[in-house]
Amino acid sequence: MQVKIIMRLVVAAASVLAAGACFAQNGPGRARIADGELQGALSGGIVTFKGIPYAAPPVGEFRWRAPQPAPRWRGVRDATIASPDCLQSTGGMGHAESEDCLSLNVWAPATRARTAAPVMVWIHGGGFTGGSGSRYNGAAFARDGVVLVTINYRLGRLGFFAHPALAATNPEGSLANFGLMDQIAALKWVRANISAFGGDPRNVTIFGESAGAMSVNYLLTSPLARGLFDKAIAESGFARADGSSLAEARASATSFAKTLGVEGDGPPSAKALRALPAEAMIHDTPSIASSDMIGPIIDGVVAKETVATAFSTGDQAHVPFIVGGNSFEASLLPGVLKNPEGVLSRLGGKRDGAVVLFGGGDPAKAAANIVTLSPVIEPDRFQAREDAKAGVPAFIYYFSYLPLSVRSRVIGVGHGWEIAYVFDTLPKVDIPLPPSRQLNGIMVIAAATPEDEAVSRAVHAYWVAFARTGYPGAAGGPSWPAVSSAGDPVMEFGTDGPVVRPDFKKVELDIFAARADQASGSDQSGQR
Repeated sequence: MQVKIIMRLVVAAASVLAAGACFAQNGPGRARIADGELQGALSGGIVTFKGIPYAAPPVGEFRWRAPQPAPRWRGVRDATIASPDCLQSTGGMGHAESEDCLSLNVWAPATRARTAAPVMVWIHGGGFTGGSGSRYNGAAFARDGVVLVTINYRLGRLGFFAHPALAATNPEGSLANFGLMDQIAALKWVRANISAFGGDPRNVTIFGESAGAMSVNYLLTSPLARGLFDKAIAESGFARADGSSLAEARASATSFAKTLGVEGDGPPSAKALRALPAEAMIHDTPSIASSDMIGPIIDGVVAKETVATAFSTGDQAHVPFIVGGNSFEASLLPGVLKNPEGVLSRLGGKRDGAVVLFGGGDPAKAAANIVTLSPVIEPDRFQAREDAKAGVPAFIYYFSYLPLSVRSRVIGVGHGWEIAYVFDTLPKVDIPLPPSRQLNGIMVIAAATPEDEAVSRAVHAYWVAFARTGYPGAAGGPSWPAVSSAGDPVMEFGTDGPVVRPDFKKVELDIFAARADQASGSDQSGQR
């Protein structure tokens, strides 16, 4: 069954590519794709197209199905307004939400270059339960000659759900990672249609942050995504996170369905689940810190193994790769600073030494560094090393730059804070934050200073250079070397600008690497 699924998707992708290849831009602010003509918004040398459907609405009988072809339309479709965000449990940001949400947005240079532009596809974060592609502004990428695409994908239990009744009745077979399948469908759309916006369908870079970076990692290791992109960037991707086993996911889905009055694993149960209001499926969604967190499932089809297993066996896509994280990823767990002993007490007799090594004697700093280095920074190095073994160019970054306005108030760069620098969208004026978005007591996001802007330009330039060639190069700063058997250089974006750090934090990272290798060996021994 799995082979049939893969072959069916490959054949479908080939036919879509053939159908879309002949379409091109059709006048100012317009583009014609396989499904119809689009009218975008033209401003400042950039054309923006929003709310473009890349698949059929995943509602009714299509809920918990592989993405179906998008419906065609007659006439010119207005593409100046973003579609609703996918239904989510995080409360969103005041945007409209809907189960009908499989759309994408495109920013493109208004004037075509002689050669097709590199394409970058952004996969948003949000713990697989929140977020939206429409919350990001790709204008700076388009300004610099890149066609930038942002996408929506199904979230929460609507995107990741392994109820046995669905597995038994789906025409496509036993599926569970519907959100990842949406991303794959969007990449097929890009291959087929992006030339209509001036983009090069054979020069596509996928990139994302947090859940988006985890998605990048799963796309790198999924057999269904092979050949759909040419380069990848993972920002804070938690590469050693295991994902849910299929047995765990089925048990969780079955238990949740019972709370909604649905029992059994036959066609009537599947029909009852699809008849439920979509809002019922986002009720009581586990938080990102929960052991029952919703997200990718090792289903044997889309995700046939964990990311770490795939990389350790060379079973990842061999494409140029940038991977990295921030200096205070522990911001995801604010309690770490308030109660460092929750982390340190687990170290037993090694506690005091760890406080010195990781925190310079400061328990809170030590706990924060442990929770940053272990799940994010060491796995970044692991991925880059495994790519290097396979002869794949891999580059590591570490983002530690804090604006002067907050340096005295926070311990480091929080999870996701690099995104505004990558997109070159730092604020030009002070922005007050509502209480729900305040972090560590910061009430205002201050307007960017010239120093902030210089770091933003540097980060953005490296990302653009990588999208063009697969090598970040110098991009107006120091040359960024790839990881190799000779060492693990890291490009640190810090208060002294971009600087290459040879064998960055080697002693600390070696400790976590040894522990991860030991745990991996124990798991494999148990499986045998």
